Amino acid sequence: MKNYKQYPTDLTDEQWNYIKELIPAAKQGGRPRTLDMRMVVNAILYVVVGGIQWRMLAKEYPNWKSTYHYFRIWRDANIWKRIHSSLRALLRRRVKRHKHPTAASIDSQSVKTSEWAKERGFDAGKNVKGRKRHILVDTQGPRVLVKQEDNKVMSSNFTTNTSPNTPKRIILL
Repeated sequence: MKNYKQYPTDLTDEQWNYIKELIPAAKQGGRPRTLDMRMVVNAILYVVVGGIQWRMLAKEYPNWKSTYHYFRIWRDANIWKRIHSSLRALLRRRVKRHKHPTAASIDSQSVKTSEWAKERGFDAGKNVKGRKRHILVDTQGPRVLVKQEDNKVMSSNFTTNTSPNTPKRIILL
């Protein structure tokens, strides 16, 4: 049996069992899949959680190009969102809540960007040139939605501001 847990970002057997059915099967008619999908997921987590470049992927994992290929395909097919939603629903059921959140909290953050960034605005309240990030979280903690935009769009598009530092509570319909 292969030892999968080499790095702190690697999935445990229990974690893998929760998501393995959500990983798409190999496409029909093409070359047979030779990569271990658990190793691919572990490699993606190694890069994303560690904040490293794809080319710096540890040699124990599949080739960085293959790993990035799966990351990109799954991102475009919303596989990551499906995995996240399934795990959030599982967490909610464990605490005896309905699997879909009915209330959440929203907060925003202004993030500085370089002068050469495509999307860039100015947040006069924070005196920051850059982008604004809005994060909507379930009352249990998991993220429901993350939206990023330039600072030209004000947070009032999401909810009314009571105080710049107070998270807003909204009701999902």
